[in-house]
Amino acid sequence: MIDRIIILPDTPENRELSANVHPLEWVNPEPAGRYNLVVIGAGTAGLVTAAGAAGLGAKVALIERHLMGGDCLNVGCVPSKGVIRASRALFDARNGAEFGVRGSEGISFGFGAAMERVRRLRADISHHDSAQRFRDELGIDVFIGQGSFVAPDCVEVAGKKLHFKKAAVCTGARAAALPIPGLAETGYLTNESVFSLTELPPRLAVIGAGPIGCELAQSFARFGSRVTLIELGSHILGREDGDAAEILRNAFVREGVDLQLGANILRIERRGSEKILLLERDGQSVEVVADEILVGVGRAPNIEGLDLEKGGIVYDKAGVKVRDTLETSNANVYAAGDICSPYKFTHTADALARILIANSLFMGRQKTSTLTVPWCTYTDPEIAHVGMYERDAREKGIEVTTLTVQLSDIDRAVLDGEAEGFARVHLKSGTDRILGATIVARHAGEMINEFSLAITNGLGISAIGKTIHPYPTQAEVIKRLADAYNRTRLTPFVKNLLAGWLKWQRG
Repeated sequence: MIDRIIILPDTPENRELSANVHPLEWVNPEPAGRYNLVVIGAGTAGLVTAAGAAGLGAKVALIERHLMGGDCLNVGCVPSKGVIRASRALFDARNGAEFGVRGSEGISFGFGAAMERVRRLRADISHHDSAQRFRDELGIDVFIGQGSFVAPDCVEVAGKKLHFKKAAVCTGARAAALPIPGLAETGYLTNESVFSLTELPPRLAVIGAGPIGCELAQSFARFGSRVTLIELGSHILGREDGDAAEILRNAFVREGVDLQLGANILRIERRGSEKILLLERDGQSVEVVADEILVGVGRAPNIEGLDLEKGGIVYDKAGVKVRDTLETSNANVYAAGDICSPYKFTHTADALARILIANSLFMGRQKTSTLTVPWCTYTDPEIAHVGMYERDAREKGIEVTTLTVQLSDIDRAVLDGEAEGFARVHLKSGTDRILGATIVARHAGEMINEFSLAITNGLGISAIGKTIHPYPTQAEVIKRLADAYNRTRLTPFVKNLLAGWLKWQRG
């Protein structure tokens, strides 16, 4: 009997989601004699691993104790980007005066309708990750329940033992609890519960100015919440390019987000229906009043219940320990995704899963250290990055040439009214080798891929310069960086040499 999981709010869309990702009527199959691969966890890493291995002919078992699709589908990428899109639509509708749109100030907004759309689209997408699809279309033995190691070559789920040649731990991570006095007693939201809201909180305090905190702080501010963003550090998005973060900070200030940076939360308490956050900032006491608190910082690995010790698998508070090839301390067990990677992104989990398949089933020696990992924070504007920052290169003793082109120099960005931002590339000095790049633009996540492709394949910025880019597009900013590099090659000596040649031709 499968334990029932109610996804809140209990609506037709969420019941459809539950039927796909945790079907109540599910009957676990009888185990095969021995599996080529047993995968524990059906988030992105687990789903890609299981589907890829089965597609290559492996006999695969897939175990999930909670929701197929993991964080990405249920409480991460999918619902968050639906919320971001709704907030962007509202923002554009209310800020259309410069384009001749009239009456935009009086536009009304229905938070409940926006969230219903998110739930509906999430349910539609969930068919791709459903237990039924993985069983019927992909031929995988899907088990719903807690998977636990009982031996170095055996996992048990719902009283059934699954023997394996190889296994993959892909159980991911979850929002971590913060040790703030009064937080647990007062109650708070995380990414695992915020998308269950049906009413807009009038006042929202967001703890943590990392990607999750920034994305949702801006979205809820655009919806109409009075948002306070609280960060212990002195900057938002502390690991990003400082100029990029400053552009976003200015956007937040314009949009009414109250930034409490360099603030230490002393304690949280409840006064009637209000939640009071008591802060210390610059030696002064600050009191923030909120109706809801969203914690957007910290992740904890999902290692509970796995009995990793019985599988001979070493782990710590950061997750399962793996070698560069994703092999654990048990040579027959591998891991992929948030359970073992410092890069907790869906696309990284996908990439690691592909390495896991090659190394575990086909004696591959692919290494995670060779991956080029881009990422993007989906605020407005977006901030996307790949490769090294300038500080990273200098720490490694690499001399850097940094080139920057402002979006205000790009015709399409000006015409779109999206000219706040830039593209920046870091080159190894004296060469056209791309070490890293940052783009700040409304669609930066779509634009960074050209740099990722170049770095992955060892193409210098000269190759981008030789590539024709459609005009007018915002991505032309990347071609402009290549033009800027070419201008650096036109030294006074070269210029005089060319001028002499042309003068000789005139004679």
